[in-house]
Amino acid sequence: MRLRERALELHREARGKIEVRSKVKLENKEDLSLAYTPGVAEVCLEIAKDRELAYEFTSKANTVLVVTDGTAVLGLGDIGPAAALPVMEGKCLLFKRFAGVDAFPICVATREVEDIVKLVKWLEPGIGGVNLEDISAPRCFEIERALRQELEVPVFHDDQHGTAVVVLAFLTNALKIVRKTPNSIKVVINGAGAAGLATANLLLQWGVRDVVVCDSHGVLYPGRAGMNRFKEEIARSGNARCVKGTLEDALEGADVFVGVSVGNVLRGPALQRMARDPVVMALANPTPEINPAEAKAHGARIVATGRSDYPNQVNNVLAFPGILRGALDVRASSINDAMKIAAARAIAELIGESTLSPERVIPDPFDPRVAPSVARAVAKTAMDTGVAKVKIDPEEVYRRTLARVNQ
Repeated sequence: MRLRERALELHREARGKIEVRSKVKLENKEDLSLAYTPGVAEVCLEIAKDRELAYEFTSKANTVLVVTDGTAVLGLGDIGPAAALPVMEGKCLLFKRFAGVDAFPICVATREVEDIVKLVKWLEPGIGGVNLEDISAPRCFEIERALRQELEVPVFHDDQHGTAVVVLAFLTNALKIVRKTPNSIKVVINGAGAAGLATANLLLQWGVRDVVVCDSHGVLYPGRAGMNRFKEEIARSGNARCVKGTLEDALEGADVFVGVSVGNVLRGPALQRMARDPVVMALANPTPEINPAEAKAHGARIVATGRSDYPNQVNNVLAFPGILRGALDVRASSINDAMKIAAARAIAELIGESTLSPERVIPDPFDPRVAPSVARAVAKTAMDTGVAKVKIDPEEVYRRTLARVNQ
């Protein structure tokens, strides 16, 4: 109750968490003539001749839209676009605080895929990137695919790819502790929504060969009844052994469990069916799929949650600010898998070999090196993979981002 009252008080007193501030002075007629009419007309004419100049003369280069329809908000579910606004404002706050990105919440009163795609496309002239947020599956996949095809600016769905990147960062370091390799492990993911399917796909791209995904009806396998096309795709690409049955059946011989589902779906004895030194990532919030103490008591070597009051918090804020920062700085046209893997590697490398332990696998969200390191890695990889429109020294990206973080 104390947390509830304090949160309500903060939001009521502040009337929200973000605002617009001027970056130039406006104190006299000369200032007015330069910032607005007649001087602004000269800038407009230059952009009319070359629309790429909008990146130099306007805030487009540093602006991201955070777009939601309110159908899958946190663990609250379908609460609508108005109720989603506090979360979207919070996301914008994190963009600004951790990477200096100006982000604006767009809460839309429609659930139609085509309408959302059209709206974002119409807004593209004034933005440098798009962050999709809290949109239910499978519509979130359809919206992201359509926008990636139609927009010239990068599109990032944090519920999918932010989660996947941080899971990969955690797993990169966890495997060092248990002395296993990506191509030798078996991974079980519980939850076949946005986060689960994106995590499965990124792990496969990274080199994991055996990824079994479960939903509330059990294991996804090719041809199983009642699956949408996105579940069918991952069943074919990930479940190479054609495992069937329940979540507990899938855990037989598994090295890694990743929970992106709901609380208390896993009991300790089930972990004893896993391989030696199992890695357990119980990321459901606020209640993990299994209590960390119970997981440890039943043999888990390393445990992560999505909560800040346990060791090894897997928090998307480790990823999305730096990823968009790096993409914006090189004007990337998209955010590809290579950029996501580079972001995960950058996060993982912040934990040195001397400090790596089962209780310290991933950096703290407030580590000031995180966003600059991710931005640098993403910018470099964007240039290396040919999706960057401008060239910039990755070290300059790091320095600029660090300066923004320290403002």
